[in-house]
Amino acid sequence: MKTLYIDCSMGAAGDMLAAALLELMPDPDAALARLNSIGVPGVVYSRGKVLRCGVSAARLAVSVGGVEECGHGHGHGHDAPHGHHGHGHRSLADMLELVGSLALPQSVKDDVAGVYRLLADAEGRAHGCEVGEVHFHEVGALDAVADIAAVCWLLSELGADEVVASPVNVGGGTVRCAHGTMSVPAPATAFLLEGVPAHGDGDVLCELCTPTGAALLRRFASGFGPMPAMRAGKTGFGAGARDVPGRVNAVRATIGEPADAGGSDEVCEFVCSIDDMTGEDVAFACERIFEAGALDVLTVPATMKKGRPGLVLTALSPYGLRDAVAQAIFRHTTTLGVRERLCRRRVLGRREETLDMPEGLAVRRKVAEGFGVVREKLEHDDLAAFALASGISLADARAEARRLDRGGVFDKISAQSSEGESQ
Repeated sequence: MKTLYIDCSMGAAGDMLAAALLELMPDPDAALARLNSIGVPGVVYSRGKVLRCGVSAARLAVSVGGVEECGHGHGHGHDAPHGHHGHGHRSLADMLELVGSLALPQSVKDDVAGVYRLLADAEGRAHGCEVGEVHFHEVGALDAVADIAAVCWLLSELGADEVVASPVNVGGGTVRCAHGTMSVPAPATAFLLEGVPAHGDGDVLCELCTPTGAALLRRFASGFGPMPAMRAGKTGFGAGARDVPGRVNAVRATIGEPADAGGSDEVCEFVCSIDDMTGEDVAFACERIFEAGALDVLTVPATMKKGRPGLVLTALSPYGLRDAVAQAIFRHTTTLGVRERLCRRRVLGRREETLDMPEGLAVRRKVAEGFGVVREKLEHDDLAAFALASGISLADARAEARRLDRGGVFDKISAQSSEGESQ
């Protein structure tokens, strides 16, 4: 299991995130060459090193038509949507058409499009218009597309199983944008950070978290908090354009394995009470809630007011999918309200293995490990298929699987149990 931790103590912007992630790649120069082949019109990426408060950090510059874009009056640089001037307006449909033309895997295109939809929704709320009516000003600039595409592709290549970020520093003071001067964070950034742990910084009077940075964090981070216990594999610093006195103006990204096979994360727990649905309808609703991304869905019988029989539905959701899960609950149940709370949970690390069996069959095995505990469970359907093909009982099929795995996970579990008994 790979964990990526992003330190946003100096905020987040697209170029900073991309630069930090590029440093984590096995061959950053080869990755840079791949970025220059994705086909953002007129865009060229270049990589360099700068010092930020004495710390060496990577700088990913983007030039459009031979001219490097740079920020105006904020702490990071060229990607901030409230920093550009002179770019034409582009609708969300225009941006999605451009994204569809890029030489990227479809899954990465979907992520880029997802980030733009988040931005469009936030801008629509900020300006009081429908998403389809939103016209991106500076966000639609080609350098911003380049930053978002770079981050999405790099995350896909790094293959982290989870992305965790620190609470986000939004900065302080005011920022100038195409619509005037406003307090930090800008409205779109504030909307994107709803529900995300964030804080201001009275010592840095500039915009530290841009809408693009906030949208990328919303898209990919499954939790926000301190760095989890992990064996760091590689660390990268991605610099902002400005050298802030006394501060390392950079995003730090660290990728590694959990220190223990187990770990912890943050999830949202949704709870609602229902007394006017049939069992079949509830079962259908639970399936749809799972499809929306819920980690677990359960129901418990309850007695409602006036003695009516009912149930309490509980769903656990990854932090980044909480809106989709909440929407599925409202859409597929009759509840009028859902209680929500953020929970910190400890979990065993999980993996799935395949055990080759006679008759050309295989049995999947789910292993959970961490905190000094190892557990396994054989997939029932696979065991049943082997038992039927071999003409033996299910118990004999399970015993055969254990025999074939001698010296593997089963023996490890037995040894652990014996050790516990001897103590």
